[in-house]
Amino acid sequence: MKLKVRALILSGLLFALLGLQSCGFYSFSGTSIPQEVKTFSVSFFENNAPINSPLLSQTITEGLKQKFISETNLSIEELNGDFDFSGEIIAFTVTPVSAQSSDNAQLNRLTIKTSVKLVCASDDKLSFEQTFSNFQDFDATVNFSDVENDLVEEISSMLIQSIFNKSAINW
Repeated sequence: MKLKVRALILSGLLFALLGLQSCGFYSFSGTSIPQEVKTFSVSFFENNAPINSPLLSQTITEGLKQKFISETNLSIEELNGDFDFSGEIIAFTVTPVSAQSSDNAQLNRLTIKTSVKLVCASDDKLSFEQTFSNFQDFDATVNFSDVENDLVEEISSMLIQSIFNKSAINW
């Protein structure tokens, strides 16, 4: 009796796994990209923020490409991929976050905002235009130029993950 129950459970799991794999809208990497989407393209993200970091455009553009290459089965195209990303950096700001009793900031915050547009050739419901924003706080007594590259890398990574989640995982 125990053997029959175990066999029934295993066969049910096998059918469920096969069903998920064959539906074409779920993969074990966690993405939910439709089966008809085979390629992606990423246009250069221009830095249109009033203040900018020299490598930010390249960091976000190349980071988004690498994210899709490493975490999906999509092929990259120069232009007009089935997932076609475009966008711009619209804000790069440093603001004080917390003050000490002497009215000097104890922490500063670097915030980066990007405007992203995704056009999905096969399913317009997956297309979107959205602003993504992330920040990192840093010690106000530290010279910003000494920590800028690390902050830009960290924030860019968070932005790329947010864009990926919205487009490939539907979060």
